[in-house]
Amino acid sequence: MDTRSSHLLKIRPVLQKAKVHADTTDDEYFQNVTLRPIIKFQNMLLIEAFKNYIGKHKNKYYELSVEKRLEYIEKSIQKDIKFRNSLKGMIIGQFTVEEYRTYIKNSSALNKRMMNMVINRLKDQIQLLESVSLVYE
Repeated sequence: MDTRSSHLLKIRPVLQKAKVHADTTDDEYFQNVTLRPIIKFQNMLLIEAFKNYIGKHKNKYYELSVEKRLEYIEKSIQKDIKFRNSLKGMIIGQFTVEEYRTYIKNSSALNKRMMNMVINRLKDQIQLLESVSLVYE
């Protein structure tokens, strides 16, 4: 294993709940062994990226009810291709070369899983998206 791969694997969190069984599909295996740890590792970066996205869209998110905010998170990632690709890049950039080779074999299905996981993670941490206004005098 090359140095880059070993370093990447070393810094990833170990997730006890991400179980892999004998009947686990290849996509589920990749999700639990690769995607979940990377998304957890990149959590704060994903949150900051979404906060930046909110700011670039005139902070309309903060005017919405909680229910509408949850919809906003989902629609932003599903419909804004440029933003979605940016989020995917934050995750794919943490792949080892071997994981990347696995990913490209079924990237479409794995992208869906990846983005659904990011959407759910952001929704579950909606309180971290709150605006913090600092007043400087």
